[in-house]
Amino acid sequence: MPQLRLALNQIDAVVGDLAGNAESVVQWTRHAAGQGAHLVAFPEMVLTGYPVEDLALRSSFVESSRAALRALAARLAEEGLGELPVVLGYLDRSETDQHRYGMPAGSPRNAGAVLHRGEIALRFAKHHLPNYGVFDEFRYFVPGDTLPVVRVRGVDVALAICEDLWQDGGRVPATRAVGAGLLVAINASPYEREKDDTRLELVRKRAQEAGCVTAYVAMTGGQDELVFDGDSIVVDGDGGVIARAPQFTEGSVLLDLDLPAAPATAPCGLVDDGLRVEHVTLSADPLPAYAPEHTGGYAERLEDEEEVYSALVTGLRAYVAKNGLGGVLIGLSGGIDSALTAAIACDALGAQHVYGVSMPSRYSSEHSKDDAADLAARTGLHYRTVAIGPMFDAYQGELGFTGLAEENLQARLRGTTLMGISNQEGQIVLAPGNKSELAVGYSTLYGDAVGAYGPIKDVYKSLVFRLARWRNRAAEERGQTPPIPPNSISKPPSAELRPGQVDTDSLPDYEVLDRILEMYVDRDQGSDAIVAAGFDPEVVAKVLRLVDNAEYKRRQYPPGTKISPKGFGKDRRMPVTNRWREAAGV
Repeated sequence: MPQLRLALNQIDAVVGDLAGNAESVVQWTRHAAGQGAHLVAFPEMVLTGYPVEDLALRSSFVESSRAALRALAARLAEEGLGELPVVLGYLDRSETDQHRYGMPAGSPRNAGAVLHRGEIALRFAKHHLPNYGVFDEFRYFVPGDTLPVVRVRGVDVALAICEDLWQDGGRVPATRAVGAGLLVAINASPYEREKDDTRLELVRKRAQEAGCVTAYVAMTGGQDELVFDGDSIVVDGDGGVIARAPQFTEGSVLLDLDLPAAPATAPCGLVDDGLRVEHVTLSADPLPAYAPEHTGGYAERLEDEEEVYSALVTGLRAYVAKNGLGGVLIGLSGGIDSALTAAIACDALGAQHVYGVSMPSRYSSEHSKDDAADLAARTGLHYRTVAIGPMFDAYQGELGFTGLAEENLQARLRGTTLMGISNQEGQIVLAPGNKSELAVGYSTLYGDAVGAYGPIKDVYKSLVFRLARWRNRAAEERGQTPPIPPNSISKPPSAELRPGQVDTDSLPDYEVLDRILEMYVDRDQGSDAIVAAGFDPEVVAKVLRLVDNAEYKRRQYPPGTKISPKGFGKDRRMPVTNRWREAAGV
């Protein structure tokens, strides 16, 4: 059987940085060449970054992507890398009208290309376009209608892009129909909790359907709300895992494969789903037999809390680095949310780039002030105290607020203080709100909701506690100081805006609340289904009413790392003006 050394480069990319992304492709291709690779693959739209969103609608950006691809092909050849075929993703445009989709010639395409000997040997576009969750690809792109196949060292390699594996039909069964020996899928599939198990089973299933070794190379890093966890996978035709890359880590999976020889006659014509085979021969003859050296390796999966925590660290680090920001600023209340946010920030950026401010009021307990100072000591972040009492008294002397207005004034004074320090010193403010609070509106606009980024925006409160306990346990196992004060974890959550206040004065216990929210927000279950699951009807009615009434607040909350199947933002798009109330059924 012919042999082939495959390099799968799971790397990060920055949206819009065509030059920087091309440089990364060159560097990783050089690395693969140094390891003797015969075929190199990079993630989906690695040249432009992903997702490009409405940049896809700018013809200038599309043309820049096409020009960058041509320049990259030429540069690889100039640097002595032209004989090594490189598969990668970029942004292209259609050459013909797509009347079926109402798209004229020149419409953008989520595309892939094979670069070889200084030329673009083959171009192809994503066949299946996702239109769910955070994906709007029907808004931007027209689909491809080919099955791209390249012959490399005597092996026919079929090519696909991300969703081509996630949906039935199309390029996967077509790969079997043409007798390809290898299927390579380039991907930019965002992270979600427990998606690694789903992804593995998907790749195994598709490999069996394709009847050949299937290689899934994925992106890593972060882009705005999205995090990419890598987790590149290679599976044999029976579904057995050959190699698996680490999560949240840039790197190259290099492995030697024994693959079926290409048929004597190159495939052609129409195959499954009306796809037209487009076959290009790059090197027809198999390699002389050689001793295999690379197996790709198998990286063990992270435990659940470590995986989520790693995603949150990756998301914040990417947001700060890719936007050229110098540091972050956090209001430290002594509570669990700000403590976890600070720990994530220190792990993502280093404590020297994290600035904490304690802003006590007359209702702040001594233990909360002590817990904030303890957190700073444990992590080594910059720390100061700015008392808001004199500001509060000045406002009250003029306005005389009472009740909720008085409570929220404290939060807004803290928000104004943080934004003022941010303007003066240059750090961005991190909003410490969690998904439970955002769901029910338990936050103050222009108060604790101020900021440029919300690291735990998509983390339910009950998970916040689990992550904090995991982070402390991980530190102890490494012989380090646990970053989060034990008292911040053990004490009842409280906004401390009035005497003796605790969250359960206004909300159900978080374990109950979060299970209701998971059904209503994440799974779109109605009140009848939630009550049927065993929850008290009055509690359900109250929670659903709070969620429905808080939509306007969520629209004004900063972006934050997405870890769930349905985060607030592009995932869940509810009208602000909306008279439907699920609990009432009318």
